[in-house]
Amino acid sequence: MAEAERMIGTPDTPDAAGAGPEQSGERPRSDSAAATVEAPAEASGVAQAVSGAAEGRGKRRILVLFAVAAVAYALDLASKLIVVAKLEHHAPVQVIGDWLRLEVIRNAGAAFSIGEAFTVIFTLIAATVIVVIIRLARKLYSLPWAIALGMLLGGALGNLTDRIFRAPSLFKGAVVDFISPKHFAVFNLGDSAIVCGGILIVLLSFLGRDPDGTVHKD
Repeated sequence: MAEAERMIGTPDTPDAAGAGPEQSGERPRSDSAAATVEAPAEASGVAQAVSGAAEGRGKRRILVLFAVAAVAYALDLASKLIVVAKLEHHAPVQVIGDWLRLEVIRNAGAAFSIGEAFTVIFTLIAATVIVVIIRLARKLYSLPWAIALGMLLGGALGNLTDRIFRAPSLFKGAVVDFISPKHFAVFNLGDSAIVCGGILIVLLSFLGRDPDGTVHKD
């Protein structure tokens, strides 16, 4: 009987009923091996999450830039329309005695009426500045830089609108200036936005803050 069972191969014990993984020649996957397979997938997911967060932050900064630019441009344009309609060809309006008054002046040149014969060149320079700011916006991840560039963009657009559409001719228009402090040049709200944006950019550069959001120290 024992000889018959030996020839048939019927197991007498549970150990004989099935061979373990070692006996069958198969090695079970260890926990460390499974973790090694899952690690790249987890790292890829983290990288995608970080990239998505950075992209979302960049889009918000771009929205801030164009929102600030739109406000600066709207204020500049509205103020010029009002003063041209109400104050041009009239006596200056005293705001703070002799220290500050409103007086409409057509400026065909740059600041301080310099270079009035080169209005077309100033128009091209303003257009170039606007294009540079728009291109830089694609790499913008800093909120202060977004505000500064927005003020620059809004002010430049305001003055560029004057140079393109105002008298005496297309692309040779004179910029409307009307804010006249004592012992200082006459300017407009667009000029103020440009100056404030420039000062903020200088300050950010001094602090080592870059448009991409990084901070460096010399």
